[in-house]
Amino acid sequence: MEKIIFFSLVIPILAFVLYLGGSAIMNGFNAKSANKEKENIEEENIPSISDEENKLSDEIEKLNKLLHDGVLTQEEFEKAKKKLLDN
Repeated sequence: MEKIIFFSLVIPILAFVLYLGGSAIMNGFNAKSANKEKENIEEENIPSISDEENKLSDEIEKLNKLLHDGVLTQEEFEKAKKKLLDN
């Protein structure tokens, strides 16, 4: 009789503990995948530094070409370059 009472109490408690453990593990997996998705979205929205550097160098090259072609004076070139570098 004691064994029946023991097992009738232990089995539901053990099942409940296993349920809680499984739920915690699944919540962890779901949170991890949500964080990965969020990081991927943020990475897509942030322009890389190399893209910005390429754009900046392209603009400076254009200014340099205008300077050598005589369209800009040295003073105008320096002002435009300073404005690009400050932004």
